[in-house]
Amino acid sequence: MQYKKNLIDHLILELEQAYQAALTEAKRAYSTSTDKANVAENKYDTLALEAAYLAEGQAKRAAQCLADLKATRTLEARDYSPGDAIAVGALIILEDEHEKSLSLFLAPVAGGLKFVVEERAIMVITPSSPLGRHLLGKFVDDEFEFTVGSRKKNYLISDIV
Repeated sequence: MQYKKNLIDHLILELEQAYQAALTEAKRAYSTSTDKANVAENKYDTLALEAAYLAEGQAKRAAQCLADLKATRTLEARDYSPGDAIAVGALIILEDEHEKSLSLFLAPVAGGLKFVVEERAIMVITPSSPLGRHLLGKFVDDEFEFTVGSRKKNYLISDIV
């Protein structure tokens, strides 16, 4: 249970950093768009307009980062037993046909994020991702085939933590 708590805490830290970076960029873009030095001198001078569009995009990005952060803060560090089905909050250990291990954390947000916790490489997936959808409801010792690009890979669910 402590490992799962550390994993969630690390994910929250990553998302807090992403939020702060997005907020900083949104403020910088807003400042650029409202700076008097960027007032259009003619109809072809679009720097302030472009900066305003950028500021709007960065503000939306910051809002999404904040929503992701809030969603992650509600995750519980629940341990799974071998009979439990995969659900959001599960740490899933897969083995491919070459016995190479892959650790996936099924989170509500932040799919694709990769980090290391206590010397274990973790990749975050979401229930809306193809692999996340495929894993939901599966159990330890289930085997499945999954297509990655043009390659098919076989996996075994070796553990759910």
